[in-house]
Amino acid sequence: MEKILVVEDDLGISDLIKLNLNMVGYETIQVYDGEKALELIEEEKFDLIILDVMLPKLDGFTIMEKINNLDIPVIFLTAKDSLSDRVKGLKMGADDYIVKPFEAIELLARIEVILKRYGKKSNVLQFKDLEIFTEERIIKKDGEIVDLTVKEFELLKLLIQNKGIALSRDKMLERVWGYDYLGETRTVDMHIQKLRKKLNLFDKIKTVYKVGYRLED
Repeated sequence: MEKILVVEDDLGISDLIKLNLNMVGYETIQVYDGEKALELIEEEKFDLIILDVMLPKLDGFTIMEKINNLDIPVIFLTAKDSLSDRVKGLKMGADDYIVKPFEAIELLARIEVILKRYGKKSNVLQFKDLEIFTEERIIKKDGEIVDLTVKEFELLKLLIQNKGIALSRDKMLERVWGYDYLGETRTVDMHIQKLRKKLNLFDKIKTVYKVGYRLED
């Protein structure tokens, strides 16, 4: 399990990040000021750091300067939205720079991309009796391979990567079929029905009224 340090002084935002990370299987540690963050980074091993800029005691840019040689991927997550701040953060060595407010699904996607880039992300997703081998594009249920179409595979992967989060039909179309897809959201419903039937996920893929779907434990 990948371990992520969340350095954020706003308790509400920190808890929201932790909730979303935990739902998709990451271990999280929260700290609320810069000095404590630096202390923990020196003591423990982390796979990724989500770092606010405006922090008590020690700001995020100063922390970045001090840890830049540790080869830990860092995502700045901050309200500082000027171009000069973005450029500064990235030039200092951050792997990404996200401005608040942010979408949880976008944050999770960026974390996944960065962890893969660093070779820290397992290519096997698990949910109940399902194993999803993302590189080989194989699905196993109780150890037996189940045949899925390309879109069914991508849709299942999206649901598992965002477990516990309500995904709109439009968001699923955008992520699985692409921005330029001209079909209707009914396409999503049809593929969800097939996933439920093929993988016996009738009570796990919940319909969220007037929104879309959510995968639940």
